[in-house]
Amino acid sequence: MRPRDGEVLHFSEDPTIARFVPHVAPTSSEAGAYVWAVGPDRAPDYWFPRQCPRAMAWVVDGTSDRDRDRIVGAGCGVRVHAVEYAWLDRIRSTRLYAYRLPAAPFQPIGAESQALVATEPVEPLGPPDPVGDLFAHHAEAGIQLRVLDNLWPFWDQVVGSTLGFSGIRLRNAKRRPAAP
Repeated sequence: MRPRDGEVLHFSEDPTIARFVPHVAPTSSEAGAYVWAVGPDRAPDYWFPRQCPRAMAWVVDGTSDRDRDRIVGAGCGVRVHAVEYAWLDRIRSTRLYAYRLPAAPFQPIGAESQALVATEPVEPLGPPDPVGDLFAHHAEAGIQLRVLDNLWPFWDQVVGSTLGFSGIRLRNAKRRPAAP
């Protein structure tokens, strides 16, 4: 589930949104009111229930062979998403929808961010598309989906590596394990 040319996507568990109005997201470090969306490269970051904590890593220019093999896995593609066991049933049962929005009003926010924002209301191009089987989307895209007891040890390895990475809803993850 990725946007077509001239589109961006907004993923939601609510299939009844008729108009997206800029708002200040309670979890955002940005103070402005925005409509949030993603392009094709970051759409897989949202193939999860909204509140699901996930840690994601992918190969970028400059990723060392050692980091790729150590974190993504030798011969395992270029991208890995990690979730906690406690979220598996919700990933299986969540009904997720993709709203196709016109790309024109959206601009990248920040130099490093892949998120796209609009500062004006945006209407979907049509009814939302049911995303379907979230596990199947990962498999079809060649993205490893790793299931862990706790995300924090994986996350600590990722942020100290040469891989690209993103963590979403990490505040919903289990507590960080105590240091030995």
